[in-house]
Amino acid sequence: MTPNQKMWALSRNDLARAVGALGYPGEFADLLAKQLGSPKAIDRLASYIHQANPDSMEMIIDEMLAIRAEIDAWKEKKENREAQEGYSRWLNSAARMENMEDWEEI
Repeated sequence: MTPNQKMWALSRNDLARAVGALGYPGEFADLLAKQLGSPKAIDRLASYIHQANPDSMEMIIDEMLAIRAEIDAWKEKKENREAQEGYSRWLNSAARMENMEDWEEI
């Protein structure tokens, strides 16, 4: 087992224990882990379950969706920042400046 696989397994097992302690099936933990998509996100949900002791599956799902939304927002922000940096590099590039000078002569 690779270190990455081991990290996934440990996170998933911790989530399964937390979900199981509330009386829910292990398959529920599997579904949550698949939706979250990373050991760090899985650990966040397991921590929430350990601390909050939610009363229903819906509360757990709501928290999973909130974590997922934060991850998606972070990824979108990162993609937007990278696109803006690329655009700024292009705006400030020497080739673009030379092309602008050619247009000014016309």
